This record gives sequence, C-alpha cells and structure tokens, in this order.
Amino acid sequence: MKADIVTIFPDFFRGPLDYGIIRRAQQMGLAAIEVHDLRGFTRDRHRTVDDRPFGGGEGMVLKPEPLFECLDSLGLAPRDERVAGRAQQSVILLSAQGQRFTQKVAAELAVLDRMVFICGRYEGVDERVAEFLADRELSIGDYVLSGGEIAATVILEAVTRLLPGAVGNEASTQQESFTIDENSRITERADSTCSSNGLLDYPHYTRPAHFRGMAVPEALMTGNHEEIRRWRRQRALEKTWRNRPDLLERAALTDEDTSFLAVIKKNQQDQSKSIPR
Repeated sequence: MKADIVTIFPDFFRGPLDYGIIRRAQQMGLAAIEVHDLRGFTRDRHRTVDDRPFGGGEGMVLKPEPLFECLDSLGLAPRDERVAGRAQQSVILLSAQGQRFTQKVAAELAVLDRMVFICGRYEGVDERVAEFLADRELSIGDYVLSGGEIAATVILEAVTRLLPGAVGNEASTQQESFTIDENSRITERADSTCSSNGLLDYPHYTRPAHFRGMAVPEALMTGNHEEIRRWRRQRALEKTWRNRPDLLERAALTDEDTSFLAVIKKNQQDQSKSIPR
C-alpha cells in the first residue's frame, strides 16, 4: 500500500510514522508513506496556501491551486476511474463534514493500492477540492479539529493494521470491537472463545490472578472453553449495552444473546423503579 499525505505541517508526522505498527509495516515493505508539503506547490514568494472566502465569513480557507498542482504531481489515475473502482486508489479529504470513519471503511481502504490524504486547515478547503479532486470525504468523529493531520494518522493506523502480515497474529484483527463478518452472522473461528461480531471487546485479565483484593473472574480460570466463550460474550454484550447500545442494532446476535440482553434490560428497569423519586 502506498499512502501520500498532503499537509502544511509535514514535520507533524515525524513522530506518528516512526513508531509502532506503521513503522513496522514500512520496514517490512507492506506500506510506503510519503509526506508532501503543500507550500512547495505555491507560486508566490510568501508561499500562500489560504485566502478569504467569497461572500465573507470568519477565518481563512485553503486555496485550490496548490492542492490541485500537488495531486497532479503524484501521477494518480483520473478521478472518474477512482470513483468507478477501475483504479484501486482513493483521494481522501479529511473534514468534519465527511462520512464517519468506521472499521468497515478501514477494511475498504485496506484493499487499495494507494491512498492520498488531504489535510484541511483553517476554516476548511475550497469546495472545488471536494467536488472535483477528492473522491472521499472522511471524518473521524462528530467534533472539530484544527486540521486533518491527526485524522490522517488515525486512519493510517486503522488501515495499516489490516494489511496482511502487518499484525503478528492476523486472527486478532477479526476478533476486535466493531468487527463483523460480511454476511452479518456468527462465524465460527479457530478460537471460538474470542469472537466479537460487531460488539465492543470483552474484558481482559492477566497475571497475577489476585491483585490488591481484586480477583480474576472464576469463569476464566476453569479452562472450560464453552464457559469462557459464554462469559466473554455476555460481558461484551453488557459493555456494548452500557457504552454503545447503537451497535446492537446491527450486531450479529444469536437467540442466546437476545435472551441475555432481555435480562439486562429488565434488571435495569427494575433498578430504575426502585430508586426513590
């Protein structure tokens, strides 16, 4: 996978790209990442990349000229070929107005040959960049950042770890939160105690078994794989119901899961009734 990052702060990426899985993927030849300084594609002596928007308004907006010239220099396939899927490439504009980035989107990007990240700054980017240059507009959450550099790093991390060979145990990427099989059904894996199927991850414990009066749950100490599977699944259901109930609407649930959730909901209703008004 080849990734290009277009930014006015190229030094920002000296840290994030030099550690962890992104560094390892580059060393293994699984990923090649290049950072491009947008100011290098300006033509005035002040290296101007922004301007005031037509119609007035607060703040400055990134100009289209340096962005188009920068991407022209990268030798990408035409936008219509990228949009139609004939070229395994994507130009991604990072923006608070973009589509929500999810694990599903990460999986879609992981099969591409090349990605280009346009890191917005100031009050945004000239809309012609979104309409005629980028073929995706992504946001990492419902909040506003000062620029797209952090978002580019987040997406790169999520995508890189899905590249075959990037993670030592590739099965682990199929057992994590937000991972669900394409047919939305329970899939039996080699280790059936570790399936996620669209839920938040279950709790993890390690040695010592007893620490400052806090003990590892007995179910995990039995060695009974079926009991461990059930315990992990129920704890994942509980955590998802508590923190991200929206995920349950599209998670792959069994009859056993549905029955367990019904008990959780009833217990919660009973507790709310018992609270003095």
